[in-house]
Amino acid sequence: MVLGKGSTTATLTTEEIQELLASADDELLVGAGLDPAKKRVLVIIPDGTRTAPIPLMFRLLYEQFGRRVAQLDYLIALGTHPPMSKEAIDHLVGVTAAERAECYPNVRIFNHDWANPQVLQTIGVISRSETGELTGGMLADEVPVMLNRLIFEYDLLLICGPVFPHEVAGFSGGAKYLFPGIAGPDIINFTHWLGALVTSMRTIGVKDTPVRRVITRATAFVTRPLLFLAMVMQGQELHGLYIGSYTEAWSHAADLSAQLNITYIDRPFQRVLSAPTEMYDDLWTAAKAMYKTEPAIADGGEVIIYAPHITEVSYTHGKLIDEIGYHVRDYFLKQWYRFRGVPGSILAHSTHVKGTGSYDAASGIETPRISVTLATGIPEDRCRRINLGYADYREIDPEAWKGHEQEGILFVPHAGEVLYRAYVI
Repeated sequence: MVLGKGSTTATLTTEEIQELLASADDELLVGAGLDPAKKRVLVIIPDGTRTAPIPLMFRLLYEQFGRRVAQLDYLIALGTHPPMSKEAIDHLVGVTAAERAECYPNVRIFNHDWANPQVLQTIGVISRSETGELTGGMLADEVPVMLNRLIFEYDLLLICGPVFPHEVAGFSGGAKYLFPGIAGPDIINFTHWLGALVTSMRTIGVKDTPVRRVITRATAFVTRPLLFLAMVMQGQELHGLYIGSYTEAWSHAADLSAQLNITYIDRPFQRVLSAPTEMYDDLWTAAKAMYKTEPAIADGGEVIIYAPHITEVSYTHGKLIDEIGYHVRDYFLKQWYRFRGVPGSILAHSTHVKGTGSYDAASGIETPRISVTLATGIPEDRCRRINLGYADYREIDPEAWKGHEQEGILFVPHAGEVLYRAYVI
């Protein structure tokens, strides 16, 4: 059963959210078969790189049942993103640590630490034959499934986050907040490289993908009761909230997100100036400005990622990116002897940013379908070294890019969550 409400035109009011939470109260509190007063609940939420009314949900969840449970804690689904500072966490939930201590005494907030074996626990293994079946033979490896061991200290896991078109899984949300959200490196690397093999162009905005099937299979190893509060956003506005299983609630949310967060165009653009918001603080996260516009760019076209505030490639993975650079998928596949030791998530990010294209091993010539140019605070020599184009952001006036769609030119402000797709490329 899924409880929920969504609309392409109307936004949800606070009162409507409260009513939905109240309707789901029995499923949230009694569904696990324990006395609410003894129940420990872990809420899994996104970090600051997703648009969602997390401060509002933080308050409403506590109002609805926070005082009736023994513990109501939060785990930030960072994936491989850097840990959030205390100040960033305060901003994320809209409440300072001092206020939480006074007004929310049974609430703690934790960062996930994907690279720390001490916080991880193996909950199962997906066999080589099964991954081969799930991926249609595209990638067959034995994959240990590891999650943050903190989940075993709770009686109920509640995922609370938005659903958007996504370059690796098709749509974000649902069990993706577990894998990669609070997962270990093996399944993170496997799923990301799998997504790269499929390519972002054939994945983003698609519900049934090989990566989503692997994520769903991995979630079957989770033994704790699990519910999903799936939010659907359009800009800063909440248009949908669905409460239920991580598959059904996610499915409803993905359907609405497809209507709200995918913009179809009649013909592809030659040049796109894509300006990600400042919630992305490195290229690793801001590259969504590329992923979400690639399907709307003509062969031989160009996307310029305009983000003067970004000065780093990746705070977590920058060293590895500097070593391998950005390349099309086949650049790695046709030289696998050189790159097989590089983590799959790094290779995947590289290919997603560079986009689709070809590589001729005999000549050593790489031919991307489109050009990717950085107009950021990253120096020109580093841009060239990692195989991306460079433009001086000080010489770009975003205002001059507006209103030229008929000329094959598009300006995308607040880029990163809305997918642009041409009917034919």
